[in-house]
Amino acid sequence: MLAFGSPTTSLRTSTTCTALLRELEQIWDDIGETAVNKDRMLLELERECLEVYRRKVDEAANTKACLHQNVAAKEAELATLMAALGELNIHSLIKTENRSTSLKEKLASVTPLVDNLKMEKEERLKQFADIKAQIEKISREISGYYPVNDFVTETDAILLEERDLSLRKLNEYQTHLRSLQKEKSDRLHKVLQCVNEVHSLCGVLGLDFGQTVDNVHPSLHGTDVEQSTNISNSTLQGLEQTILKLKTERKVRFQKLKDLVDKLFELYNLMDSPKEERNSFLRIASIVGCPESEITERGVLSTEIIEQASAEVERLAKLKASRMRELVLKKRSELEEICKLTHIEPDTSTAAEKSSALIDSGLVDPSELLANIEAQILKVKDEALSRKEITDRIYKWLSACEEENWLEHYNQDNNRYNAGRGAHINLKRAERARVTISKIPAMVDNLINKTLAWEDERRTHFLYDGVRLVSILEDYKLTRQQKDEEKRRFRNQKKLQDLLLNQKEAMYGSKPSPRRSNSFRKTNGYTGANGNGSTPHRNSVGGGSSGLLTPRSYSGRENGYFKEMRRLSTAPLNFVALSKVDTMSYASFCGSEIGSPPQS
Repeated sequence: MLAFGSPTTSLRTSTTCTALLRELEQIWDDIGETAVNKDRMLLELERECLEVYRRKVDEAANTKACLHQNVAAKEAELATLMAALGELNIHSLIKTENRSTSLKEKLASVTPLVDNLKMEKEERLKQFADIKAQIEKISREISGYYPVNDFVTETDAILLEERDLSLRKLNEYQTHLRSLQKEKSDRLHKVLQCVNEVHSLCGVLGLDFGQTVDNVHPSLHGTDVEQSTNISNSTLQGLEQTILKLKTERKVRFQKLKDLVDKLFELYNLMDSPKEERNSFLRIASIVGCPESEITERGVLSTEIIEQASAEVERLAKLKASRMRELVLKKRSELEEICKLTHIEPDTSTAAEKSSALIDSGLVDPSELLANIEAQILKVKDEALSRKEITDRIYKWLSACEEENWLEHYNQDNNRYNAGRGAHINLKRAERARVTISKIPAMVDNLINKTLAWEDERRTHFLYDGVRLVSILEDYKLTRQQKDEEKRRFRNQKKLQDLLLNQKEAMYGSKPSPRRSNSFRKTNGYTGANGNGSTPHRNSVGGGSSGLLTPRSYSGRENGYFKEMRRLSTAPLNFVALSKVDTMSYASFCGSEIGSPPQS
């Protein structure tokens, strides 16, 4: 018989079997079994022993196969877990475990690793599930799409994530989550900015803020703490459209209120309304004077304010209709005042008498008449603007003429060179006046050229207080030439008189006649350098009574200028102002010797 197992166990089993076999043979001998029966029963006994051994070997082989299978399964599961978790030392770990000789030891060593990796996988799945849930939630908030089954179970997360649970994949999801969180924060910030702008615009326009944002999305004005603010694209687009709509409404209302305020204060000024009546709209007027985008005061562009301003304009319009005659006459006076300042003749079609007659007859609407006068005022202002350059030159010419008149009076003062108080000031002014007077001819010629150019451009005459300016300037030049001619004649006569007086003195002595010495002196009240107002002077060609004719001399302050101009243009002026007594004495004294001097 074969022995199995360890030597000690085999020896013990062999001894036992031998003893039992000997005991069995003894029993068979005692029974009297034959040798043949003994051999047969021993063969049966050996066969039964082999069957038992074979059964035990089969059971051991099955156990070994199961252990092999379990170890392979655990190793495969370990490899799968490590691959899913992204471990890099899979083969080295398995190779280390394969160095063990016993299958049970292999299984015992691999099982804890598998259990640990299973626990790590469960933790990793929870992390993935949590991140995935957050990503899905934020993505739905951004997209604005909320499905009916708004949840993700852990099983679904496992099915979604069991293929790749590595840290690299986890970091990718975390990065994606952070980007979504940043986008959510930016969108939330933009939504809050838009909501604040809507709130400000609603305050200015006097609109209900809650109802306005509720039309976009209820979460923008919701009181439920659990309800988060919607940040989807549709909400942002709705807010942008609402802001655009409110800005358009603000622009329309601002322009409407501005027009009402302008018309309102135009009516206030037109009817001289008291300050107390204007105070209620002064604040609104100051607000609409600012740029539209800078208006932030609540309710300033509300429908109530616009209705109040409209009602006030309507009230003043009715009051204006009842006071139309007074307003027409007031506007006409304003037109005449502007025409007077600009030396333009006003339109006679709207004169005060004609306007009153038209209003009384009812043939013309007073509003149309008032509008006509306002149009005439604008026309006069435009014309005054186009005449400004020529008007400025006229003022310079008139100023030079005044300096010329002053210099003539100053030259007639016999005490002008006395060292009195203020004499040096008059001397300096006289020097400046002479320089200015020397420029008068060039001024007049230049002014005539400018005026003719203006008339060619406008195809109309340049009228100054109703008379053509070119005619005035030509008359002035003619008068100035006549004056210069009279001065020359006077100087010639003076030289002749001095010659006759010298001959007389040579014949009869140099005693002057008291009567003749006073005949050339006359007091005209001019204040000379001594300032006493009684300095005598000669009534010569430079006197104030023979000054040149200028437009200022015959403006609104002195009437009849143009009639005088026409008269003087046909009759030359006599600038030699000698008294009758002097002429008679002069003729009686020297007429028998050389004859009388030429008379003008």
